[in-house]
Amino acid sequence: MGIIGVSRLELEQHKLNVASPYLIEQVWADYTPEQHAVWAELVTRRMSQLRESACREYVDGFELIGLRADRLPDLRAVSARLEPRTGWQSTPVSGFLPADAFFEMLAARMFPTTTWIRARESMEYTPEPDIFHDVFGHVPMHAHPVFADFLQHYGMICARLIHDPVELERMGRLFWFTVEFGLIRQAGEIKVYGSGLISSHGECSRVLAGGCEVREFDLEAIMDQEIDTGAMQPVLYAVESFEQIYEAMKLAEERLD
Repeated sequence: MGIIGVSRLELEQHKLNVASPYLIEQVWADYTPEQHAVWAELVTRRMSQLRESACREYVDGFELIGLRADRLPDLRAVSARLEPRTGWQSTPVSGFLPADAFFEMLAARMFPTTTWIRARESMEYTPEPDIFHDVFGHVPMHAHPVFADFLQHYGMICARLIHDPVELERMGRLFWFTVEFGLIRQAGEIKVYGSGLISSHGECSRVLAGGCEVREFDLEAIMDQEIDTGAMQPVLYAVESFEQIYEAMKLAEERLD
């Protein structure tokens, strides 16, 4: 219970309108030894690659928010370390959110986080995001101040576009080629930061081995490019800095006015 007998869940629901019904509590004690073992195996395999191939901001964020390889994350503990740094929380939700609820949460610096973990037979791929994709894939980047500001501002813009499907789809492509499948050049090398690459051993390995075309970041090209969310990506875009995606997002906003 929180201040004056109010639970954290009730406090978070009070902040939101559309997304409030989707908020839940994570019951960390209910995870089984097998579920912790699945998390441990996933993290151990990915970090062996990512310590070399992920951007330094991701690797730093992994440590800053207190993720561990031996057990599933307690989202309260993650948020307790993340919120003082960038104002973000890793907020438990019941599952897939409608677009308006998703953007409302981003605008409030509350990242919607599923609490279930994939089964061992689905370790290579799961069609719906689980806690491994959501926390391991996304949340370490939320400890980086510029990326954190970019993501909140993105949510605010898209919340205003909820009744404009054409522009919302174009903004969705910006999210896809940054937050989900973003690349960055650091020290002369291509590094990954998008959650779809961070959390997928197969796709990340393919990209790093030259299995897709890597283009320079181009806002117009990105917002016009068709995407197939169920296929390996044939083209990805590399930024020079995270300030670049923040400025691109502001430029996209100006063009909507």
